[in-house]
Amino acid sequence: MTTSLRVSRIASTDVAIPDTVSTSGTARRILEQAMRLFASSGYGSTSIRDIAEASGVQSATLYAHYQSKADILAELVLIGHTEHHRRLRAAILEAGSEPEQQLAALVRAHVLSHAEMSMLAIVANSEMHLLPDDLVGSAAALRQESTNMMIDVIQRGVDRGVFDTPDPLLAAAAIGGMGIRVASWFRPGLGWTEEELSDAYTVFALRIVGSKTVPE
Repeated sequence: MTTSLRVSRIASTDVAIPDTVSTSGTARRILEQAMRLFASSGYGSTSIRDIAEASGVQSATLYAHYQSKADILAELVLIGHTEHHRRLRAAILEAGSEPEQQLAALVRAHVLSHAEMSMLAIVANSEMHLLPDDLVGSAAALRQESTNMMIDVIQRGVDRGVFDTPDPLLAAAAIGGMGIRVASWFRPGLGWTEEELSDAYTVFALRIVGSKTVPE
């Protein structure tokens, strides 16, 4: 199958904040439009005026909800990492007790979150480094917890002899990185459903860690 992948910062045009976020009204609209602009143009190229105009409000109204552009980015980054962590945590709790089952569940949740929330994922991953330390701490902690979940599962698989990888941390980095890239290129109509994509990436992940079995 030959598929043309569009070369761009982000393929998706779906602007949506997760339903788990309680922010509503004007504040939510500001977040959504800021997310779209940050994802398509980058944080540095987006001004407060740009966000206000896209949201249909005056700059003064925007400042009534958010103190600065950095505060808007910080909330988006935290939302993205909170939702990602929630999905991974739920996946591993619902998986079986075997490392292969748990890794498969984590990879599916990781890939689906980046396919289903690609615009938010682009912002949360690509713009996070621009935040000052006092605004990034909570998101950074969640990111590390999510990373540790995968490392721990891989290490447990190595200890039990079901995975064969010399470095669980590097394996987790490779698996995590390929999932993150999904947000940049995946869009409906390319030839795979989100579920098919996550299943394929699960096989890739199991091969990376040296597993010889693929759970159902």
